[in-house]
Amino acid sequence: MANNSTNTPAPEAGADNAASESTPKVGKGTPTPSRAAQEAARKRPLVPNDRKEAARQARAKQTEARERARVGMAMGEDKYLPARDRGPQKKFVRDYVDARFSIGEILIPVMFLVIVLTLIPSYEVQTIGIFALWGFFLVSVLDVIILGTILNRKLRAKFGENKVEKVRWYAAMRALQLRPLRLPKPQVKRGQYPS
Repeated sequence: MANNSTNTPAPEAGADNAASESTPKVGKGTPTPSRAAQEAARKRPLVPNDRKEAARQARAKQTEARERARVGMAMGEDKYLPARDRGPQKKFVRDYVDARFSIGEILIPVMFLVIVLTLIPSYEVQTIGIFALWGFFLVSVLDVIILGTILNRKLRAKFGENKVEKVRWYAAMRALQLRPLRLPKPQVKRGQYPS
């Protein structure tokens, strides 16, 4: 094999020196930097130069993260939900409860109406209002019990006999809330039951 050094032209000294000064050498041919040099290169100040700007940026970052989490929770994204709302069974329960009308949804407006009725000085109106509230409350409890039974049956059919979580209380609490106030927000319309 012939020595190639005689065949290649010699590089110009001025151009090569300018290029080597502007770009640092990396890789083979350069000495390994000392530990102190590497630590010095990674060193950042504990307290930034402009504390107000750093605090403003940190607040903006936290606000953006909170907003993303709030929207994600409202939309029902699993990673933003609290532990009690996560999982396919809880999603099925939420969708089923949101698809049906529950008597308990109007429990709060009925309670408000009864409070107004108790302000009327007539004893008969107050008594009728209180008994109507108790009757309405009992109907709501029966509705929630029926809902829990139906959901247990549907969950066993869909996920298997041994895989069903206890979701009656979860379904009851969701069914007793006003639809616009539920979190995560309802993802289905009325009558659009999950399969």
